[in-house]
Amino acid sequence: MVEHVLLVEVFVTLFVIMDPVGTVPIFLSLTAGRSPATARRAAWQAVAVSFLVITLFAFFGQQIFNYLHISLPALQCAGGLLLLLVALELLTGNEQEHVANGDANIALVPLGTPLLAGPGAIVATMLFVQDIDSWASGISVALGIIAVHLALWAAMRYSLPILKVIRESGVLLVTRIAGLLLSAIAVQLVADAVRAFIAGEG
Repeated sequence: MVEHVLLVEVFVTLFVIMDPVGTVPIFLSLTAGRSPATARRAAWQAVAVSFLVITLFAFFGQQIFNYLHISLPALQCAGGLLLLLVALELLTGNEQEHVANGDANIALVPLGTPLLAGPGAIVATMLFVQDIDSWASGISVALGIIAVHLALWAAMRYSLPILKVIRESGVLLVTRIAGLLLSAIAVQLVADAVRAFIAGEG
């Protein structure tokens, strides 16, 4: 009923792309200053948003691209620029203004998308869905996607006690490191998009 090889392939591919472990410092920095309940809610909301976005593009991704006349490089570049804005806030400390005001739902942007449900995860899922040729393969792809999102939720949810250990100075350090990592991810997305445009793929 389930194609175990395909399930593992989907899980490993998306696990590497979405990187639950690498998401932890960014999640901790974005939820610093919020109550534990709010942070826990942000964890499952981010995963829910990511799952919905991935599912949407799995079924309708190509149609959306065609209708809006956009290409994958354009999506990559847009996602990279959005992440870069968030990274700059983390590096300069401006994210604390949003925390104080409580006006930003970080579970939606940037966590849910484009960090978790980014261009790489979207395209990988679309390719897996295109290769579905039976109920067994379809179920395997679905289970792989669900398993990755459970791993993402667990990584963020159970990383919260770290905040109690590292205290305020540690949070500041993690925030700056997260900003640096996020800016690198953003620049890489933009660079890949530019290369694709130059190669005529956009």
